[in-house]
Amino acid sequence: MDLSVLIALGLLGFIGGVGITTVGPGGVLPTIALFTLTDLTPAQVAGTAIVTHVATGVLGTAAYTRSGQLREPGTRRTALILSATALFGTPLGVVINTSVSKQAFGLVLAVFVAGVAALVWYRDRHEQAATMTQPPTGLVAVLGLAVAVAAGIVGIGGPMLTVPLLVALGLPVLESVASAQVQSIVIAAVGTVGYLGQGAIDWPLAALVGIPELAGVLLGWKIAHALPTRTLKRVLIVTLFALAPYLALHS
Repeated sequence: MDLSVLIALGLLGFIGGVGITTVGPGGVLPTIALFTLTDLTPAQVAGTAIVTHVATGVLGTAAYTRSGQLREPGTRRTALILSATALFGTPLGVVINTSVSKQAFGLVLAVFVAGVAALVWYRDRHEQAATMTQPPTGLVAVLGLAVAVAAGIVGIGGPMLTVPLLVALGLPVLESVASAQVQSIVIAAVGTVGYLGQGAIDWPLAALVGIPELAGVLLGWKIAHALPTRTLKRVLIVTLFALAPYLALHS
């Protein structure tokens, strides 16, 4: 593998980590990098990407516990519901992945990327209007199950989809990001077991992407608490919308 490709994989892992703890979406970037820059199968892409989110989820959870969000009862409740549904949804996603061709995988990933871009855009436009502090339990459970299935299919963590959806429901940004970090641990752990059973994890590539991703997670957490994130969100929106058709055509 060319040095330029290795550098690109590490860089996208780092940027993805920043996105995970800053605005939620970001975990898709390692998946995109592995899909477009390597010759891994869809299962190997998903398995290699999802294993990196075990560590990012643990680190993100520790960071948001330290900053106080995960010490709040309401946030812990949301995180618990999301995590419980991930136990059931993630294995289903892993099973579905086994029947997905590379072309279909690219199309599914493109749809997810475009959908996340739309959700982040919606959040950016309506963030100030958010008033609901705790979405209904049933709604959170349905959301968590759907996200877990999607995560299992394409090898993403929870924050990519969960954060925009929770904020769209009215949950504050930092509480949404914090809850999704806990969910990500369960999704990644269960998904890792599933893909490990298929022999679908490339450990050297997981380390290449995952170590810079961890550094990005710490930076993203600091950015989320220190700086306005509107500019970063807009860059992310443009990037994701631009990547969606590329992924569809690349497949």
